Amino acid sequence: MSINDTILSQLRAVVGREHVLTSELDRFGYSYDSSPVPLTPPNKPEIVVRPRTTAEVSAVMKIAFDQSIPVTPRGAASGRTGGTVPLQGGIVLTLDRMTDILELDEKNMMVTCEAGVRTMDLYDFCARKGLFYPPDPASWKYSLIGGNIAENAGGMRAVKYGVTSNYVMGLEVVLADGTVLNTGGKSIKNVTGYNLTQLIVGSEGTLAVVTKAILRLIPMPGKRGVMQVFFPSLDDGCNAVHAMLQKNIVPSVAELIDDVSLEAVSRQRNLQLDPATKACLFIEVDGPDEASLSKQAELISKVVAENNSISFRVAQSQAETDELWAIRRGMSSAVAATAPNRLGEDISVPRDAFPEAVRRLKELSRRSGLRIAVFGHAGDGNLHPSVLCDLSDPEQEKLAHEVVGEIFAIALAVGGTLSGEHGIGITKKPYIVDALGEAGVAVLKSIKQALDPKGILNPGKIW
Repeated sequence: MSINDTILSQLRAVVGREHVLTSELDRFGYSYDSSPVPLTPPNKPEIVVRPRTTAEVSAVMKIAFDQSIPVTPRGAASGRTGGTVPLQGGIVLTLDRMTDILELDEKNMMVTCEAGVRTMDLYDFCARKGLFYPPDPASWKYSLIGGNIAENAGGMRAVKYGVTSNYVMGLEVVLADGTVLNTGGKSIKNVTGYNLTQLIVGSEGTLAVVTKAILRLIPMPGKRGVMQVFFPSLDDGCNAVHAMLQKNIVPSVAELIDDVSLEAVSRQRNLQLDPATKACLFIEVDGPDEASLSKQAELISKVVAENNSISFRVAQSQAETDELWAIRRGMSSAVAATAPNRLGEDISVPRDAFPEAVRRLKELSRRSGLRIAVFGHAGDGNLHPSVLCDLSDPEQEKLAHEVVGEIFAIALAVGGTLSGEHGIGITKKPYIVDALGEAGVAVLKSIKQALDPKGILNPGKIW
């Protein structure tokens, strides 16, 4: 239904006139996210509504439900699969004003916050009390907690500490009809009914609007150390990571980077690499003191040597640590700068299938003629292949999208899945049946029908 003056007045009465945006420029600004979804024509919402409280979110949803108006929840729009693109217009409901950290419960080691809190701000707030919120998506400086929950965001520390879902203890959410629902809580054990908390995590705004979260914390590690290892092949790097884990050496970060990515970052940062280098492994370890870091570094140095490492470097100062991390965190932008367009993907495979997946991706690159940069979280099987192409060339655009489809086929063929942290959104929904089967998708649709019978929450996503 189109939003008429009566509905517009009702929404303004709920959140205030200044927090209902209707200009052409504002509507365009909320029509896209960080994904490569085409902007022609832009998927502009009819209006943008910026609530401040759960009560306001509830009131907005009641209006939308009564009038069957589509609602697209939105955080910082850092998503990579089009999850916050308003495909059917309607209302974009942006939660960026809900920025309060409501409680830090030090005894239970939990924090309660609103959906609009930035991930970095939450991390810093807890760290000042010696507590650690581990999930660290690449967008952590600007992504919001509500969006992290909606996508079940991961990050580099997942190999040791897990992803967002491992830290969500309870939620306050608003359902499609405006009902406010509280799930979970601070109890460590809770098997009372269905696990509605984890049902909402990763549901991409299609089942409910997250307004608050109770998040589990752990003690902050006393010390961290960073290492950089070069290898003559990706296989050697993969094997080194697996050998570490099998010897119960669990780094907090194990990031593997291929030769295409290394070439890009070397050009950007004027680095000189050994010509024999074909892969790089970034490793972070943590522990209570320097002695524990030294012990882990010693064990890792032996493992990587057994797997044909070319060089092994341990950062000796904070400046060196920052330098090494800058290389990894700048990887995406360095790779993107090597071609007019980059289609960055996110697949997840079993850890033992990581080397085979990489080999198949390299073969796909050779066969298609398109360069594919491969880097990712080797410790947990999460790969980020990037197809480098020129989408202004119609033939290359067609080929690039075919290659993306083959990337997903490779993931499924080795026992993996379509996404480890970016979600499905728009860009991966053509492949959802391949991953889950008709029966799996039917179950998803039945859950959606139960919680959102009019289908107004983030329509057009996942399937």
